[in-house]
Order: sequence, then C-alpha cells, then structure tokens
Amino acid sequence: MEPRISLVTLGVADLARARSFYEALGWVGQEVQGTVFVQAGPLALVLWGRAELAADSGIDDVGTDGFGGVALAHNVRQRAEVDAIVEVARAAGAAVTREPAETFYGGYAACFTDLDGHVWEVAHNPGFALAEDGSLLLPDFGSTS
Repeated sequence: MEPRISLVTLGVADLARARSFYEALGWVGQEVQGTVFVQAGPLALVLWGRAELAADSGIDDVGTDGFGGVALAHNVRQRAEVDAIVEVARAAGAAVTREPAETFYGGYAACFTDLDGHVWEVAHNPGFALAEDGSLLLPDFGSTS
C-alpha cells in the first residue's frame, strides 16, 4: 500500500449545514448523490451523512459526539494566517477549543471544532515547509532507530 491519503470523509448530521459551514471558510464543494466533494490540495474532503457513512463502513453508530481521537490539520505559511482562519471559522459557527498561541515546537496554532464536532488544528510550524501547491513537505527527522 502506498503511503497516501486520497479522501477524508466527515460524517455530518446535516449535509446542507455542513456544506454552508465549509463554504463560509472558503472551501468550494460539489454535491453529488447526497455527498459534497471539496478539492483540498492533493486530496479531497467529503461531507456525507453520518448514518450513511456508518452504514457504508459496516459499523453501528452509537451516536456519541465525544472526541473520536482524530484531528485534522491545516498548516499555513504565516502565523497571522492562524488568527485570520480562526476568526473566519468562529464567525461561521465553529467552537474555538484552543485559542491561537505559541506551541511547544516553536510554532503558533489553534484548534476549533466544526458544526459536527470534528476537530481542526490550524498551525504555523516553521519546521514544516509547504510546497507552492500547499502540500506539506516533511523534514528529514534523522534516524528512526
């Protein structure tokens, strides 16, 4: 298996509401057969009804909206972008769970949850370069042994 993520699908309670939220952030979606697809750099973000996603995945959705152990991240080129994005997200109805602040790794970051509780981190990490197309370029961390 090649190390690649092609799609990230978020199960949402209300597709129209979720689409409006992401469009308020500047993401343009296309609705196809009850799902919304958004080109997000080299991958796609998909919004789909939570019940449909659970059924398609072969799991029972127990309806817990607590932290699921997953966070999505959006890295930016300048620290001022963190503040700007958080304010756009807040205006769109996001709950800011960690206000913008300095990080332990020498960067600057904040977190918010979308209208369905999906956690997003917005970060400026001077150790992670971004290519012209926005792709994250991991540095050489050295030996892993």
